[in-house]
Amino acid sequence: MPVFFLIVACALWGLSFPVVKALHLDQTARVPGVSSEFLAAWMQVARFGLGALMLLPFVLRHRFPRNEIRQGLLLALWGGLGMAIQADGLAYTPASTSAFLTQAYCVILPMWACLRTRSLPGRRLVIATLLVMIGGAVLSGIKPDDLRLGRGEIETLVASFIFTFQILTLENPKYEGNRSLPVTFIMCGGIALLFLPITFLLAPSSAAVLTAGASWPTAFFIVILALCCSVGAYLLMNHFQPKVSATEAGLIYTTEPVFTAGYSLFLPGLLAGQAYPNETLTTTLIVGGLLIVAANVLMQWKRKPA
Repeated sequence: MPVFFLIVACALWGLSFPVVKALHLDQTARVPGVSSEFLAAWMQVARFGLGALMLLPFVLRHRFPRNEIRQGLLLALWGGLGMAIQADGLAYTPASTSAFLTQAYCVILPMWACLRTRSLPGRRLVIATLLVMIGGAVLSGIKPDDLRLGRGEIETLVASFIFTFQILTLENPKYEGNRSLPVTFIMCGGIALLFLPITFLLAPSSAAVLTAGASWPTAFFIVILALCCSVGAYLLMNHFQPKVSATEAGLIYTTEPVFTAGYSLFLPGLLAGQAYPNETLTTTLIVGGLLIVAANVLMQWKRKPA
């Protein structure tokens, strides 16, 4: 059951790419000349700030133990820093390369588990990790010539390393018994507060902070990001991920680009019309998706007891 709900979380996260792309197109058309860094920071404040407001009525009567506050702030720190560094890296490297390198936590997590337990990874884990890495490369259309360690590639690897700590924070037995609802509320509020001064620092003017959100399409996209990709996805992640190992969770999270690829076949045209054309179904999309799905099926395959 936890695996199913974590896959649902990946399906919700997968919505973010076409929605963020449509949001960026709408904002750059209305507010020309602003930097992509400002729009990225503004989106985090709007998305997670609204997410915190959505959760507020459900936590008003809750008491916040120190342990839940600490975990929520740690998740906000790792998630916020990871997304910020990843967004900056995207300015210097193709999206396909970034998508492939972000999956580095599939290798980092098993290595961390081996160092912690002083043991070698099992055969099943090694095969599943290789399937995920190959599937991610096929799905993103990566080529060997694209793998150059420039600024964008290094920043993407650093972001993946930081996301590893976000996953490990949820596995930490120190936080066992924490309630996912208050932790998610603190995480959303923490990310919004983290990006708030960055947004004003990068804004060309104070009026641009309001102008960036002054349209019905932008408001609609932010509601989708807040409700589905922030509140919905992170509530599921924070509640169900502690029930599986961090290594297994890292492999499950690689299904996100598979859902993104599926949404990209029809959502772009619905969200932004001709400005954002739909993608087409290709052999690489099918093969890459099947390899990632096969890796997760392999990890979930339960042998019959002797």
